Amino acid sequence: MTESVKPRWASANLYEPYVGRWSRLVAREFLAWLNAPPGLGWLDVGCGTGALTEAIAARWAPKHLTGIDASEGFLDSARQRLRDHPVELRQGDAQSLPFPDSAFDRIVSGLMLNFVPDKERAGAEMERVARSGGEVALYVWDYTGGMEMMRRFWDAAADLNPQARELQENWHAAFCQPEPLYQLLEKVGLSHIEVRAIDVPTIFRDFDDYWTPFLGGQSPAPAYCMSLTEEDRSSLRERLRETLPTQPDGSIHLTARAWAARGRKR
Repeated sequence: MTESVKPRWASANLYEPYVGRWSRLVAREFLAWLNAPPGLGWLDVGCGTGALTEAIAARWAPKHLTGIDASEGFLDSARQRLRDHPVELRQGDAQSLPFPDSAFDRIVSGLMLNFVPDKERAGAEMERVARSGGEVALYVWDYTGGMEMMRRFWDAAADLNPQARELQENWHAAFCQPEPLYQLLEKVGLSHIEVRAIDVPTIFRDFDDYWTPFLGGQSPAPAYCMSLTEEDRSSLRERLRETLPTQPDGSIHLTARAWAARGRKR
């Protein structure tokens, strides 16, 4: 049933209704927390469709701004989104950044690091390209806790198939917690490390607005959903319909939590 699951992202059109619309809310809170001065050089690692990159360009007056992502499909969307901003966008691997040492004042990464096979290597690369006194900062969804749209999906899936919980943990959930994030930044040599939660509202107009993005087949939860038989997928849909907190007008009000971490290069 789950043999065909391939958690990855390639389509911006599928990403946006799933988590893209919520990631923009987190990006604003994340950048306000960093409170960086204007005139800095920024690198967005795993820039995806450009939500975080756009927020930097629009509000933080960077001296120069670069985004890098492995997905050419995402980069095409980012180029369209950022066509009015002086941003360099490049395809590349977070585990082997194509930049010299000490090239940027701020290195940021939003909702990406948990998908990287060698997280420590990616963290070390971000530390390498940061200038002395610069900062590396990132955020990831709290999949098993405060990121309710995903937690409720996996809770319902595990009610019907206990293997679903194991699959979730194997993919990325264990890493997306304060202690592993702190330890990663510490291990790659950063100092003055801080970790905090960022909570944003996620309001779905109705059940279909919640459910339909899970049919996109990309990223772990949608990939799992589409690996099910039609009968099992229908059972999961109805289990969610029963358990989600639906308002009298049909809307569903949830909260999304991301864990953010920052550290300074020595």
